[in-house]
Amino acid sequence: FLLQEITSLLSLYGGKFSSEQEIRVNSPFWILNIPSEEMARGLMKRTVCAKSIFELWGHGRSAGELYASLKSCPMDKMLPYLQSDSTYKIHIHTFNKTLTQAQKIKKIDALEFLPFKGKVNLKNPEHIFWILEDYGMDPNNVPEEPLHLYFGRWIADGQRELIESYSVKKRHFIGNTSMDACLSFIMANHGRVKPNDVVYDPFVGTGGLLISSAHFGAYVCGTDIDYNTIHGLGKASRKNQKWRGPDENIRANLRQYGLEKYYLDALVSDFSRPIWRKGMLFDAIITDPPYGIREATRRTGSPKETVKSSEKSTENHIFVSSSYHLSDIFFDLLKFAAEYLVMGGRLVYWLPIYRPEYTEDIIPRHPCLKLISNCEQMLSSHTSRRLITMEKVKEFKDQDQNSYQLDAQYMPYRGHNSFREKYFSGVTKRIAKEEKDNQK
Repeated sequence: FLLQEITSLLSLYGGKFSSEQEIRVNSPFWILNIPSEEMARGLMKRTVCAKSIFELWGHGRSAGELYASLKSCPMDKMLPYLQSDSTYKIHIHTFNKTLTQAQKIKKIDALEFLPFKGKVNLKNPEHIFWILEDYGMDPNNVPEEPLHLYFGRWIADGQRELIESYSVKKRHFIGNTSMDACLSFIMANHGRVKPNDVVYDPFVGTGGLLISSAHFGAYVCGTDIDYNTIHGLGKASRKNQKWRGPDENIRANLRQYGLEKYYLDALVSDFSRPIWRKGMLFDAIITDPPYGIREATRRTGSPKETVKSSEKSTENHIFVSSSYHLSDIFFDLLKFAAEYLVMGGRLVYWLPIYRPEYTEDIIPRHPCLKLISNCEQMLSSHTSRRLITMEKVKEFKDQDQNSYQLDAQYMPYRGHNSFREKYFSGVTKRIAKEEKDNQK
């Protein structure tokens, strides 16, 4: 998820991720070309994947290469942070290896050729410098010397602490499938959520995805077909608790984190039946559709319902619930996003996958939406889910209502001959069977 998160955040702050960026797949250290320190700080105020960011002064595959790189670093870049009236300290971080204190001091002393004129202050320095050493990813085969070394000035840390402070374990209102806090923030970043946006979750559940968007200053709302979940009624999902309390609801969750002012509302609604007025409404749609395993895929109306009975009615009655095919859920979701997103707005959702049969062809498409990223989260050897991010690039018109029927590349379409429909009708059964086997 890291590459796509950084790419999305760079575009949010006006930057661009170019092919010149030095990304080592088997390394925790990346070299990014970011136009300004202000943009770098903005990036780190959002990311939950990256730990820290530094202004790179030098790097190399050996200590000698590192020192040569530092000596060739422009002096005007370093001098503002080396003045006699400043204070500093130097940290050493080694990935996949632990050094003794004596080894660390030796490595710091080797940098005496740098023109540090300020005083060392280990408790509260003005400037912090880091030596970063990469010893590879294999803990069973750690080399004697690092594979790569870096030296730079610390700029900012990421938001990793949000994972703990927003942990589902501490949350007031939870459900069977409440989204992990880390993934929730990653989804908000992939969706480029920013202050004063309006973010919508059509399968809101207990509102876990609303919290991360509200944290970034967006106004949030959602809908769900489950009356009890929206109103905080019925059986509790928490261990050793039989029934939900009177104050267990989505609003209480946002109030818990001081985000209640960003909460618009949550409505009981069937997503297969449109309730919104025409016109673009939402800056981002971020959701986790039900897969039919731990949460049922349901819609109103019986399976034998005729076309006429689906027309608008003024009668007040409770609809019968029927199954909502996975392929139809994704079809409706993409069509809704194409119609109700602002131009440039993003749709972020999870797609369940049975890995032995997965190909990129099964990813739902729409002519108004461009696929931005496709990230995999492994669940088991045979199952996973993919975080799909799409961006609206074309105005929705009435003829786009049925464009999925006209062009094969914009499937899925409703029809029993669609291989996508066949795939999604079986993927739930396969995943459920594997979960049951694992429990045994």
